[in-house]
Amino acid sequence: MRRFVLFVCAMLIATACSSNQKGDTAMDQRFQKLPPLIPREVLFGNPVKAAVRLSPDGTRLSYLAPSPDKDVLNVWVRTVGQNDDKMVTKDEYRGIRSYGWAWNDKQIVYIQDNNGDENFHLYAVDLATLTTTDLTPFPGVKASNIISDRKHPDEIYIGLNKRDPEVFDMYLLNLVTGELTLAAENSGDIEGWVTDRDFVIRAAVASNLETADTILRIRDGKDAPWRDFMVVPFGEDGSIIDFTENNTTLYIETSVGGDTTRLVEYDPATGKELRLIANNPKADVGGIMLHPETNAVQAVRFTYLREEWMVFDPLVKADLDILEKVREGDLFVVNRDRADTKWIVGYELDNAPYAFYIYDRAAKKAEFLFTHQPELEKYKLATVKPVVIKSRDGLDLVSYLTLPVGIEPKGLPLILYVHGGPWARDEWGYDPGAQWFANRGYAVLQVNFRGSTGFGKNFVNAGNGEWGVGKMQHDLTDAVQWAIKEGIADPKKVAVFGGSYGGYATLAGLTFTPDLYACGVDIVGPSNLQTLMATIPAYWKPFKMQMLKRIGDVENDQEFNKKISPLFHVDAITVPLMIGQGQNDPRVKVAESDQIVAAMRAKKIPVTYILYPDEGHGFARPENRMDFNGRAEQFLAQCLGGRAEPYQKKEGTTAQEK
Repeated sequence: MRRFVLFVCAMLIATACSSNQKGDTAMDQRFQKLPPLIPREVLFGNPVKAAVRLSPDGTRLSYLAPSPDKDVLNVWVRTVGQNDDKMVTKDEYRGIRSYGWAWNDKQIVYIQDNNGDENFHLYAVDLATLTTTDLTPFPGVKASNIISDRKHPDEIYIGLNKRDPEVFDMYLLNLVTGELTLAAENSGDIEGWVTDRDFVIRAAVASNLETADTILRIRDGKDAPWRDFMVVPFGEDGSIIDFTENNTTLYIETSVGGDTTRLVEYDPATGKELRLIANNPKADVGGIMLHPETNAVQAVRFTYLREEWMVFDPLVKADLDILEKVREGDLFVVNRDRADTKWIVGYELDNAPYAFYIYDRAAKKAEFLFTHQPELEKYKLATVKPVVIKSRDGLDLVSYLTLPVGIEPKGLPLILYVHGGPWARDEWGYDPGAQWFANRGYAVLQVNFRGSTGFGKNFVNAGNGEWGVGKMQHDLTDAVQWAIKEGIADPKKVAVFGGSYGGYATLAGLTFTPDLYACGVDIVGPSNLQTLMATIPAYWKPFKMQMLKRIGDVENDQEFNKKISPLFHVDAITVPLMIGQGQNDPRVKVAESDQIVAAMRAKKIPVTYILYPDEGHGFARPENRMDFNGRAEQFLAQCLGGRAEPYQKKEGTTAQEK
């Protein structure tokens, strides 16, 4: 199964949290032992520097950093070994979040949407003139599936839904001239495309629109007919990673014949699996390093509790052995120059900011560049402990527990922090949300409930049809009960907090298990799954049937939809609820929040609703992010008794209290 993700607070009136505002002297005394408050500006403001990249020729570095005048994330470039940093993009409002180098070394390319509508355009910056060009200036059209190649430095392939809003055709784009040529037309069911070693579109991943089976396709050349070479039944995982060096066989990640996915070499001509490259009985394939010239597999990453690498290339192993001694934390290779002599590497810890280095492979030397937020180093951050919790029917739920620093982990207020997706997962490492909660005095529990990805197909499929009143929500309930039984959590002070599917889980928690929670915070969460599916973006059509098979037939089965949609159970909500929503969200439309707020207010049930007219599926602008979190912090403090930095409406936020 491909991982399609749905994605991932004003002060409540005093009377709404009155039942939770009785003073707790013992708790207050314990909070005095906590380290100083970490400012929300440090946790949720723009990073000082982030997303560092090495130019293909290895002579320059790029990174994201705020503009000096407007504090908006832009791309900066400097010469390796020098301090000639220069801002090369000119975004003035939303901030750039995704960018890269063109292989020609002359351009930076990045994507940007309009106030969260996710209709991303591709822009190119000429580094000689600093002129910016919109390469896909088509209203209402989204750029996706961008593919580049080191041997074709001035060209990329790009998917655009300009011919048909439901599907993405592939175009060959000349980055210098802007010329756009149709390269492959979508037959109506293709979700993704793959080029061979000669930069020809030769493979595709499609979905059967009726059965939700995955179909892997190939063609012998750019003008040859397409043929299906592998059908992966719904409930299995199958995807094309890349072509091997000889251009005749493929690297495929598949779960067919096992539980977790494995990386194999596959011959599409004979339909045979030629060799097993890597697998792990507990975790799916999580990442692959390929040789930049030969495309040979150099290493494969798996993540169960923590990240693990299986290394095949002895030279890469020697490099990784050196790099593992440079700094603590989980190591990751960000990118490599064309000659593969210099790498950008990063280190992730649970209780420190991300750290980045440039590594010279010949000299075997790593030079420190920066951490993404050096102000964090002034504060004492919490550690994250992996724990495995048993569900009521015996499944292992890989979870992560973050506890406040300096106080006994007994009888603490608890925040169940639910990930989005739901076909995604939580992992160990630095999480600003978890650190925020722990610093305020809360225990934080992040649970990979059934349906989460990364743990094999059986675990994902165990979530099919189990939303709301089913076992996916039971897993969250069981995790909270585990924390209570262990003595970690105060059963009267548990909050549920999440975005996207996590927002849905918040609404489900307050409607289907109302006695478990003292309050909830929902960010862009769907309230009625039937209206959610009726309003998803047109280009989700190829995998809509997969979603329905995972969720259940909420389109046609009215009773089932009412059973699992929180909108129809607002009478059960007895504790404070806060909702945050982006006006332009294309995935979970604003109506999802509007309708549950209207239903609650019609029944005189208190709810706080904050709308951001320049946001989409989540809050990209730091002004809005900090505003919402400031409101949420006061809300949680009122309900659970935790610490709070004073709230003041953030200058530049567009927040509307509805």
